[in-house]
Amino acid sequence: MLASSQEFRVVKTGMDSSSTSIVPTRPTKRYRSLEERRQIVEEALAPGASVSAVARARGVNANLLFHWRKLYRAGLLSRPEQGEVRLLPVRVEREGKGKRPRHAEPAREEDGTLEVTLAKAHVRVEGKVNREVLRVVLGCLLG
Repeated sequence: MLASSQEFRVVKTGMDSSSTSIVPTRPTKRYRSLEERRQIVEEALAPGASVSAVARARGVNANLLFHWRKLYRAGLLSRPEQGEVRLLPVRVEREGKGKRPRHAEPAREEDGTLEVTLAKAHVRVEGKVNREVLRVVLGCLLG
């Protein structure tokens, strides 16, 4: 039985093209908005829901839905509102033996500038900057 929502095409088969076959067309990629992705993920996160079943019902690859869940849990599957404050993860470490404290010398007026812009990171260094400050900033950005 042919499904009504799927499209098919007729293909000539055989060496002399005497016979024909009906073949389903490949589905095209579908763009899903952030809102639609969030709805699908929230449906998959409901208690007792099966990711595979939700993916099949919504016409999404299960691996893609697992990826969207990961983004959702990290807070990356939402459009930040104008002026919205987003918290960044912070890890506090104790100073252990053999570790040097991360204190930098105060900047002098003749020193250069170190500009850091976050949102996928952007670092700009102009002139002479304190090496220790640069090391700490890069270390924090690179993790």
